[in-house]
Amino acid sequence: MLVLNAAETARALAWPALIDAIAAMFASDCGMPARHHHDIAMPGDEAAATLLLMPAWLADRYIGVKQVSVFPDNHTRGLPAIFGSYLLSSGKTGESLAIIEGGELTARRTAAASALAARYLARAEAEHMLMVGTGRLSLNLMQAHASVRPLKRISVWGRSPDKAEATAKEARALGFNASVCADLEAAARTADIISCATLSTTPLVHGDWLKPGVHLDLIGAFKAGMRESDDEAMRRADLYVDTMEGALHEAGDVIQAMESGAITKDDIQGDLRRLVTGDVKGRTDDRQITVFKSVGAACEDLAGAILAYETVAGIDGPSKP
Repeated sequence: MLVLNAAETARALAWPALIDAIAAMFASDCGMPARHHHDIAMPGDEAAATLLLMPAWLADRYIGVKQVSVFPDNHTRGLPAIFGSYLLSSGKTGESLAIIEGGELTARRTAAASALAARYLARAEAEHMLMVGTGRLSLNLMQAHASVRPLKRISVWGRSPDKAEATAKEARALGFNASVCADLEAAARTADIISCATLSTTPLVHGDWLKPGVHLDLIGAFKAGMRESDDEAMRRADLYVDTMEGALHEAGDVIQAMESGAITKDDIQGDLRRLVTGDVKGRTDDRQITVFKSVGAACEDLAGAILAYETVAGIDGPSKP
């Protein structure tokens, strides 16, 4: 059985291949039951921890399950907020094939799913990206979006100026023209792509800041009580989600906007499956404001796990479902 650490997982999941694998998985007949989502009270911490169990399978090919823990207060311990592992098994025999480091898999598949959405929703000439958040996902999102759009400038905003500068420095080391922005509103008003990856419970990006043609990528709010955008952003934009079930049960930005009456379920234009298969159109003009809201889907993890396993194992068979 293969055991892949974070570095090995990252090397096996090149952005173009991963984005294509996730697209193919969304178009497949992947089995994906509702994920287990458990809140765990943490004595002494401000926020509860979360345990996620996410199973998925391709009949007669692969079965996988990811266990992820989210500890929002881990920053006080000098640790990442997210830990996890992925067990990939044979869909023919049930034999365990690989254990893959779940944090890196999650970070890369999450960013890749946003980049996949941007293929359909961001303007083709999008050059300026605003990265809201300085956590583990931020660099992944920059790289993933840069693989599908010709980014020339990246602005980084975070609640901590020191963390924002550290993230921008890491981005520059990767070859990006990245700098810290102190004024979130000013940066949001000029950006072509705004990507948010935070654990915020109050809106950070406001709808009246959004210029015509902008694409807003919302990733961090994975609980009903969390949100990164306000009602006006949801109301003004054409809204797309990763999965309808996930959006209606876990996407705080969507759920809270529906509860206030700003939008209804019918305002969700489509999900990734329908975008990939062509059942719905994405961007249709350069002035359209688009929003993609994701909460994560088990099929994305399965796509990444299969790609990593087949890449490392040197399997020549199809990595796309």
